Amino acid sequence: MRRRRFCAWVVSLAALMVMWSGAVSADIFCYKDENGVLHFTNVKTDSRYRIFTRSARRTPQKYIKDFSDIIDLASTKYGLEAALIKAIIKAESDFDHTAVSQKGAQGLMQLMPETAQDLEVENPFDPEENILGGARYFSMLMKRFKNDKILALAAYNAGPERVESCKGIPPFPETQAFVKRVMAYYRAYNSKNN
Repeated sequence: MRRRRFCAWVVSLAALMVMWSGAVSADIFCYKDENGVLHFTNVKTDSRYRIFTRSARRTPQKYIKDFSDIIDLASTKYGLEAALIKAIIKAESDFDHTAVSQKGAQGLMQLMPETAQDLEVENPFDPEENILGGARYFSMLMKRFKNDKILALAAYNAGPERVESCKGIPPFPETQAFVKRVMAYYRAYNSKNN
């Protein structure tokens, strides 16, 4: 009986989502807790959530257009190139403002909760807060590493203390790949602007 009600509820939810698919564009995530209770959300804030239903994806180009005013504001406010901010966002989250990494980094620029708190970012899933917070943090790293983009990017990924203790890019494959990926996107975005 209980199972039938649940199945009817899931079918109803799916039908509603299909009907609203033109108006609503969000993935739905679900997990079952230790008591068997199902939890649903449209923002994956916990690694236990798994995709329940996926909406149509917008392209990164559409997101760039949607976020361009915020990126330009962050660029002006923190003295960073817009192409570099776009490249970090592309490498970190592929312009998915609901992204959560396995380590718990959140939003477009993948801010760790402690970093977001230090930067007074109240909602890391809010694109404006996240981009302004991430740009502010990156500008601090640029100052710390004397405007060396490569070292600042390595610090963004691995932490500034690790970059300082290694006297360069740490020998972590993830960090080395991140720096290369961001720089490739940065060059691509720069060439599109010229």
